[in-house]
Order: sequence, then C-alpha cells, then structure tokens
Amino acid sequence: MSGPRGSFYRRPTEVVARDLVGKNLVRTVRKNGRAFRLAGTIVETEAYGYSDDPASHACMGPTPRNGVMFGDVGRAYVYFTYGNHFCVNVSARSSRVEAGAVLIRGLEPVEGVEMMKKLRPVDDVLSLTSGPGKLTQALGIASALNGVDMTNPGSELHIEFGNTPACVLATPRIGITRATDKEWRFVDPSSLYVSRKIQIKAL
Repeated sequence: MSGPRGSFYRRPTEVVARDLVGKNLVRTVRKNGRAFRLAGTIVETEAYGYSDDPASHACMGPTPRNGVMFGDVGRAYVYFTYGNHFCVNVSARSSRVEAGAVLIRGLEPVEGVEMMKKLRPVDDVLSLTSGPGKLTQALGIASALNGVDMTNPGSELHIEFGNTPACVLATPRIGITRATDKEWRFVDPSSLYVSRKIQIKAL
C-alpha cells in the first residue's frame, strides 16, 4: 500500500498533523528469521514548530538530539523522554520554516495485535497504544529508527494512507507547560484509543 510522499510533509506542521489522523503507522518487526507487520491507525497527533513554539525541541536551534526536525521532511524523529519511554514523530514543515515535527500520540491497532501484546503486555487492550510511550513500546520503536524515511513503504517504520475520519477535533496540546494556547493537538473523537478525551469544537 502506498503512503504520503515528501510533498505531503512539506506543508505547515499543524496542517500535516491534522491530516495524519486516519493514516496508518506501520512497523516491520523481524524475529527468528520472520517479518511481522504491526500497524495502527493514527487517532491522535500534536504539531511542534520552530522558533515561535517554545514547547518545541527545535525552538532554540539545531542540536544533536533534534537534528531530524531540521533535515528532510517525512523522517522519523525518535527520542527518549522522562527516563522511561520513547516517542515517535515525523518531520514536517513548510518550505519557509526551518524545523518542525508531528508527535504521534495515539494509535488504534489494526494489524499484528498479538505481537503488540507480547511487546507491551497489558491486560486492557485499550491501554495498548493509547499514548505516545505506549505505542512505541507496542510497536518496538526505539532510537535505532531515528531518521528513517517514513515515506518509503520499504522502511521498517513508515506511514500509509488510511481512512479519513468523519470528524477531527483540535485541542491545546497536553503534557506541556509552554505555548499551551496553540490548538495543535488533533484527535479522532470516535476512537477509544485517544490518550485523553477533551470536548472542543470540530474543524
């Protein structure tokens, strides 16, 4: 299945973040000589910008950690946070902006659920991928995937087209203390895998 090409990610970061809701995040895990396809529909994202966004890793300029945000669009930006889990983003920005990325906050599992449960053993399936740290554990996403081309269907981690949800809601981003006024979190309110449900206006 084909996925969004580079031009999809070469747009304002918040626009890409909204349009990623409904796309599929795909991870290929190889174990004992076999390849397992794990996939989930993206149901929650957050956009992070550049110098005008103090909540963004990129706001103070390029560093060894955030370099992917300044490089080619459509690349995986994977980082370790809070000392206990990874987060996965995809770099995205318009041609007039120097940096930007979209955090994938929630997935609804669609393929490889049994393997996901082995990677993230939880009793409640709704807790499997309903958060940025949960989904990276369930899909086996770690720092080795930082920088991979997520527009390439042959990559171990990539994004494919999915179904456009009937409604996408915009809310302020969560888990941050700066730039809390930006409504750059986008969710599919019909999904049970959104990390936190907030009632706000429809786009």
